[in-house]
Amino acid sequence: MAHILVTGGAGFIGANFVLGWLAQSGADSIVNVDKLTYAGNLKTLASLEGDNRHIFSQTDICDRSGLDHLLRQYKPRAVIHFAAESHVDRSIHGPAEFIQTNVVGTFALLEAVRAYWATLDDSSRTDFRFLHVSTDEVYGSLGSQDPQFSETTPYAPNSPYAASKAASDHLVRAYHHTYGLPVLTTNCSNNYGPFQFPEKLIPLMIANALAGKPLPVYGDGQNVRDWLYVGDHCSAIREVLARGRLGETYNVGGWNEKTNLDVVHALCDLLDELRPKVSGSYREQIAFVKDRPGHDRRYAIDAGKLERELGWMPAETFESGLRMTAQWYLDNQPWVQDVMSGEYRNWMATQYAT
Repeated sequence: MAHILVTGGAGFIGANFVLGWLAQSGADSIVNVDKLTYAGNLKTLASLEGDNRHIFSQTDICDRSGLDHLLRQYKPRAVIHFAAESHVDRSIHGPAEFIQTNVVGTFALLEAVRAYWATLDDSSRTDFRFLHVSTDEVYGSLGSQDPQFSETTPYAPNSPYAASKAASDHLVRAYHHTYGLPVLTTNCSNNYGPFQFPEKLIPLMIANALAGKPLPVYGDGQNVRDWLYVGDHCSAIREVLARGRLGETYNVGGWNEKTNLDVVHALCDLLDELRPKVSGSYREQIAFVKDRPGHDRRYAIDAGKLERELGWMPAETFESGLRMTAQWYLDNQPWVQDVMSGEYRNWMATQYAT
């Protein structure tokens, strides 16, 4: 049976990709490589227990010998690289882990893959793909009237997280142009959906709303992001993997620019409908907190290249995706409570101190 190797497959986007991939009839098996840091959760993949198409290895992508062993053993036809430290706030407090995982780890993975790729026969070398999953944050911040990010927008990262992802993007590009490694890169906008760790905006707001806690909104709440439902992101990655042009970058977005405050208001209104309070609205819990350092004002993705070349468009609107997301969190409170550990609570108390 053919294999693909997925890094970070127990995290939010990676796990959604793994679950979606294996739900396809006749899909290749997945070798799932994850270090299982605070945001990696095998319980997200509980439905795959006993499925021999899912092979899990708790391996750090910085572990070159471990990667070499997995590549030799399973001989994947593709590697999809999700593994990354991804939370801007955490990168501000502790940038070293972001450099280690996102830069050093990507380098170790590229070196392991390059050595493995060199051992393949001509046909397998031609068919092999390395797909690197990145972020729109590498492009920096937009003004309110600026055009959306395109694949040719100059890089201008403004946080340690964004800088570490920009560095990894450049490494991937260099390995294609220097060594001929058959790479593809995707840069996505803000993802949301099931299984997202509740430090990010949407799951945080849902968790705090249900617990009767303040809903912390940075600054004036007018920072704009383009919101992409995670299932749509995963479908885009499958298309790029199957038909993307080697060495190319594809921006993946949802065509949904919203201010943070708009998102919180929409969530409060949904929860008022789906899980109403005894009295009043969840909007009454909104609390504005000190803005984070270097907070980019606006991100917006132009996903036109992906539509023109591969025919991909998101299936969900913001409204449909947000409703499915809110309902999932309401229906899966045990999963949420399980991940909200003491470490998580300590982090939130530090991050959102007023």
